[in-house]
Amino acid sequence: MHRAYQPIMATSNKYLQQKWDKNDYQRHREQVQKAIAVVDTKGPPTPAHLQVKLKKLQLQEDRLAVIMRDNQILSSKLADIMRSNGRVENWNNYTPKSLNAEKRHREHMEIAQANQAILHRIVNCESEYNRNRLRQEWEKVERVQKDIARYPRGMKTERKRKEKVCRREAGGPRKPQTRPKEREDCSSEQRGQQTE
Repeated sequence: MHRAYQPIMATSNKYLQQKWDKNDYQRHREQVQKAIAVVDTKGPPTPAHLQVKLKKLQLQEDRLAVIMRDNQILSSKLADIMRSNGRVENWNNYTPKSLNAEKRHREHMEIAQANQAILHRIVNCESEYNRNRLRQEWEKVERVQKDIARYPRGMKTERKRKEKVCRREAGGPRKPQTRPKEREDCSSEQRGQQTE
């Protein structure tokens, strides 16, 4: 019973009502398919000059015409070569000549002369400093330093070196590599310190 058609409204024959409802539904679907939209949602029609690009076709035809002409020229040249047994005349009996070689040569010569003049000035340029006077002044400074020094020059460095050698010998584990004379000096200094 539940599988039978259940009409919305009361009817005397369910089967006939099912057939009528089905026909009404099919008619409704056909009308929906044939319905015309109230609002036009289609795009604007494409102009004919945009669909068929005449300029592009013309350029393509011109290019094909140029290719065909080149092919005809090549084919005629090949035919001439076949008829003439392939003789080639490609000898160039002329020497290459530059139009501005003389100008460039003149410019190079001017640059070379300018460089030579600059080199000559640099080589023959005399120094603004007098070397003899500078050497005499330095010798004078050295004499003054030697005169005003309390101890002779080089004594301080010699004394530091001796102290370093004596410190190494007194330190123990490292064996100092010193000369016998330096060891004697260290021992004499240590004795003087002990007596004091």
